[in-house]
Amino acid sequence: MFIQTEETPNPATLKFLPGSEVLGTGTADFPNRDGADKSPLAQRLFGVAEVTAVFLGGDFITVTKSPDADWQVLKPAVLGAIMEHFTSGDPALREAAGPVHAAGDGENEEVVSQIVELLDTRVRPAVAMDGGDIVFHGFEDGVVFLTMQGACAGCPSSTATLKMGIENLLRHYVPEVDEVQAVS
Repeated sequence: MFIQTEETPNPATLKFLPGSEVLGTGTADFPNRDGADKSPLAQRLFGVAEVTAVFLGGDFITVTKSPDADWQVLKPAVLGAIMEHFTSGDPALREAAGPVHAAGDGENEEVVSQIVELLDTRVRPAVAMDGGDIVFHGFEDGVVFLTMQGACAGCPSSTATLKMGIENLLRHYVPEVDEVQAVS
């Protein structure tokens, strides 16, 4: 098995491409060890010292290291854990990934539908290329609430991505949007 790696805009995070499907649909975010019991793959990765977060996408795995860890030292152990997982035959997740976005409410249903469509077609593919994802949490009084996941969580450029990129895009296509705010 050959696993490619790609750097991400977040220096603490690397994107691993195993060359096969990781999750059929959806994503799974493990910003810490809590909840990793749902994923044999995440459990294996958290077994590597200095791994602080794991994000699973359709065909990639994003791993975040502690600030003082060195990728030169850590990368072989992460690659070993990924290989071990794929040769074990265990699923990446023990249960199907849940819905990506929160459901819209009746009052703003049309606006929410437009926002979600723009996120799914224009934003999420670009963010996935950087090893992350973006999740819609709600729309209220002109404010769109989003969460950055994977490589995008804690990335130095995530604020610029939200404000300069996503906010400008949504405001251009959906006049009801005034602002985008990050939800942690």
